[in-house]
Amino acid sequence: MSRPSQAQPDGPGMQLQPLTETGAHQIEHWFDHPEVQMRLGGRFWIHRELRMISQHSSTVFRGAVVLRSHGWIGLDHAGTPVAFICGDVYDRWVRYHGEGPEGPILSDADPRLAMGLAYLVDPDRWRHGYGRSALQAVLTHPDAGDVQTFFCGIDADNHASRNCAESAGFTLPDLEPDHEGMLYYSRTRPS
Repeated sequence: MSRPSQAQPDGPGMQLQPLTETGAHQIEHWFDHPEVQMRLGGRFWIHRELRMISQHSSTVFRGAVVLRSHGWIGLDHAGTPVAFICGDVYDRWVRYHGEGPEGPILSDADPRLAMGLAYLVDPDRWRHGYGRSALQAVLTHPDAGDVQTFFCGIDADNHASRNCAESAGFTLPDLEPDHEGMLYYSRTRPS
């Protein structure tokens, strides 16, 4: 069972609780916002994530083995859902460049245990530091305690999300977007 993370001193307090079906229904209306629909999709997206989290089989995705998946709803100090964050834990990180005749085209391999993150803040609470707090809460969450590197794939034109990742200490090692127009921000586990 997941334990809540500690509140971060440099932003709004954030506790993470595991995503459940009830939680997915609580936040599904966030996916009605046009910007969220453009970036992630409609309400189906959160329910698909819930199904993926509940699957316990190891699969290969873009050249890395998915060891497990996590999803959390971020709660503010009053216990109100303000953010969602999820991620797959991989046996390593590799940059995926599409498929070639002999399989995935990969580069920039990092052999350390890695977690790819996606996050969303309640659109009514954008620009209040909740995205940064959710990212920081995952970095120290016990369920991700064995992960050494964290990555966020962000659309190159999503400047608000890019600023959010940078404010949480993520850096952009490669300025070139991938074949899908994504930039990959990374951060190592805080010491």
